[in-house]
Amino acid sequence: MRIQLIRHATLWLEYAGTTFLVDPMFSDQASLPPIANSGDERRNPLVPLPGPMATWLEPDAVLVTHLHPDHWDDAAARALPMASPIFCQQGNGEAIASAGFALTTEIQDTASFRGISIHRTDGRHGTGEIGEKMGAVSGFVLQAQGEPTLYIAGDTIWCDEVKAALDRHKPDVAIVNAGGARFLAGDAITMDEDDVIRLIAYAPYTRIVAVHMDAINHCHVTRERLRTRLADDRLLDKVVIPEDGDWL
Repeated sequence: MRIQLIRHATLWLEYAGTTFLVDPMFSDQASLPPIANSGDERRNPLVPLPGPMATWLEPDAVLVTHLHPDHWDDAAARALPMASPIFCQQGNGEAIASAGFALTTEIQDTASFRGISIHRTDGRHGTGEIGEKMGAVSGFVLQAQGEPTLYIAGDTIWCDEVKAALDRHKPDVAIVNAGGARFLAGDAITMDEDDVIRLIAYAPYTRIVAVHMDAINHCHVTRERLRTRLADDRLLDKVVIPEDGDWL
């Protein structure tokens, strides 16, 4: 298994002889407005792609955890081949298909692609009223013979649904969106540094990869802030924090 962090939550995954593009956001730097009610007026994305977009436009399949524009944007929908097989959560297939993608599969529980099992997992995109407004989100667990079990948690806070996914699949690697995204009011809507530490304590067997930082204006947990907190708690060796373009 090889993983490249492209930017934010966008990943390139080489797994069991198959390539996956995860949560493609290909918009140019500063081409999108700031997230409203975030206390930060910088335009998104905050940083450019780490290479030419064409580098990542021919995956064997695409995984989309949900349709927020920092995970599936117009730039990706315009650029990807319409014949790309796309796997998504229930309720998102029609919107993706309406953009011209004919091979769209909604996963309720499990799907199979080229001998790879793709399990959909649940999550919570925040708490209370804000969490409800953010809508349904999913993650994916990939399993194949001879490969480590990979858990892509998606836009979720630390919650019972994440615990259930860990308990069920015992992933060797867990990729978490650890930017602590939030608005001026309410709690974080993705994992923050406290959630990452809770995950380490709950699942010490999994290697954690933290992404979803330094690219969107309402993500308050930066790589530097996460590294500092983990170092203070002597947990830095438990988490990989890649830069944009890095391979793992």
